[in-house]
Amino acid sequence: MIRSDLSRRHLVFGLAVTGVFGLAACSRKSEASQQTGGLSGDGGAAPPIMTVYRDPNCPCCEEWVKIAEREGFTVRMVEDPDMPARKKALGVPAQLASCHTAQLAGLVFEGHVPIAHIKQLMADGGPFIGLAVPGMPRGSPGMEMPDGAKDPFDVIGFDRSGRTAVFARG
Repeated sequence: MIRSDLSRRHLVFGLAVTGVFGLAACSRKSEASQQTGGLSGDGGAAPPIMTVYRDPNCPCCEEWVKIAEREGFTVRMVEDPDMPARKKALGVPAQLASCHTAQLAGLVFEGHVPIAHIKQLMADGGPFIGLAVPGMPRGSPGMEMPDGAKDPFDVIGFDRSGRTAVFARG
């Protein structure tokens, strides 16, 4: 009973967010598809530069950046000693915080978001201004464990108002 009630709430939230943000999502979808250029394999323009802000004391961010670069992104890393202020300025809800924050094509990606989900949001648009993987779950991109251990995690979408919904499961 609780599960179906939660599912209904997620559906209602999704419909409400889509209705409210539908026009913005449509315009962002065309903007993102123009900006992804070479990532889509269409031989178009070079992909946009991903800017990754990170705490200077965090080594796992470098591992995530290596994955992004292998997937075709050009990445510029910026060390930022005041990451909470950066996250707030970019609209990342505090409860979704992780160790690094990326900006790409007008979107924000918080933490160890799988690259496939970044590409999906860029291609499909939707009501979200960003995606987040809160914390630093073992087994998420850049947090791989030598023994293969993984923690289940959710990729959370968030909008300009700070509303959130599960975008995918990791």
